[in-house]
Amino acid sequence: MDTAWLADLQALAETLNFSRAAEKRNITQPAFGRRIKSLEDWCGAELIDRSTHRLKLTAAGEIMLAAAGDVGGRLERAHRDIEQMRSASSTVTFAATHALSFIFFPHWIQTLGPIASTMPVRLLSDNMNECERIMLEGRAQFLLCHYHAESRIRLDMQDFRHVELASDRLIPVSGRDAEGRALYDIENATAGVVPHLCFEEKSGMGRILASSLAARTQGLQLQPVFSSHLAMALKALAIEGKGVAWIPESLAADEMGDTGRLARAGSDDWAIGVKIVLIRPRGRMADIAESFWTLAQGRAL
Repeated sequence: MDTAWLADLQALAETLNFSRAAEKRNITQPAFGRRIKSLEDWCGAELIDRSTHRLKLTAAGEIMLAAAGDVGGRLERAHRDIEQMRSASSTVTFAATHALSFIFFPHWIQTLGPIASTMPVRLLSDNMNECERIMLEGRAQFLLCHYHAESRIRLDMQDFRHVELASDRLIPVSGRDAEGRALYDIENATAGVVPHLCFEEKSGMGRILASSLAARTQGLQLQPVFSSHLAMALKALAIEGKGVAWIPESLAADEMGDTGRLARAGSDDWAIGVKIVLIRPRGRMADIAESFWTLAQGRAL
């Protein structure tokens, strides 16, 4: 049986007109009619009731139409899966959190040298929950994210391994006043309310901050005024003076100088040390991914 016949049947069921269905399938009406007849011969039953002015499917035709939808869907999924497999074998695909996609990732790739720069690379930037999902579904070979020992990554590390690439810190920052000082100072705010620009609880940064700050913020009234999984959004609102945000120091660095628009809102005691890690499955990957892993390990901490 030619699978094109199934698409012909679907077109005929949609239009209930041989001429319009043939046009939809981009073939002549006589050729279309012959293909429908060939499908009926293969089935051993009439699929189209031609006895009335308006065409309709027979009971056998309805059964075959349902089968056509199922077969067509499975073929499309198989084609998509094969394309993904081909892409995976020739491309290095990363899932990376937004905080690391903008600044760290491009610079890090360059530091790996000319071999890495010639590899086809695909970057899927998303929040931590989605990055973990991407890894579990096998849509990326590597996950680039921040890691803290007290905040569990939702991947079974018996199935994955990682390497530490760099260190970073989450630091409290706020906008500056006219004299260049922080608009909010959490060191001297124990008696007042501090507007907090916070990460969403389910984001990777949100998990880290929740586990690390819970015991340290007693007596400090942090009032959530905005939440997001995007560190860049929190950074922008902090610059505008909307509150205090804990964001990666690597992301805040360009605004922390004398002419910058951000200031430290607390001492180093409020900083949270984190690692930037690259995670991969334990099983063997495509050759190009394994080659990249070797390069990454060679430049790791």
